[in-house]
Amino acid sequence: MEQIKLIDLPWGAKGLEPVISEETVGLHHGKHLQTYVNNLLKLLPGSGFEGMPLEEIVKKASGGIFNNAGQILNHNLYFLQLRAPREENRPVGRLAAAIDAQFGSFDAFKEEFSAKAAGLFGSGWAWLSADPDGKLVITQEPNAGNPVVKGLRPLLTIDVWEHAYYVDYRNRRPEYIASFWKIIDWDVVEARFNA
Repeated sequence: MEQIKLIDLPWGAKGLEPVISEETVGLHHGKHLQTYVNNLLKLLPGSGFEGMPLEEIVKKASGGIFNNAGQILNHNLYFLQLRAPREENRPVGRLAAAIDAQFGSFDAFKEEFSAKAAGLFGSGWAWLSADPDGKLVITQEPNAGNPVVKGLRPLLTIDVWEHAYYVDYRNRRPEYIASFWKIIDWDVVEARFNA
């Protein structure tokens, strides 16, 4: 049985600086994500979703349970794919080859993904996912949306809710997106692709 709890951050509160500040990590992980965890734990008893894996809850639930479970799953995938900044940061291996085959080049993929993230109206997430045949897909998911609902396997995501970047970037979402590429742990994304 999967336990619903606040995940530990493998890189610590200052591990993403200067791309994402310790203050933002504290608010984003310690306040926002903790609130979603607390809310879901209050909603689960008697719901029929007790003891169900988080991904299954997201696929089957609606309303408040979906919103909180979705935000926990999204944030877990987001935080666990990050690492200390690197200037030259690109995928290698099978994922890199699939990106090149699908989008023409990593730079073309990066441009399309960034445009989807910047162009999402309001709050939500941009995702790179794989369909059941392994084809790569970029989607925009509003609010707590997650590609698993569409039968896709999430590989990479960027949180474009303002709480993810406002302390560090104010309303400059494109600047946050441009910096985000330095902190992706491509080993994690590759492992998701190969799973």
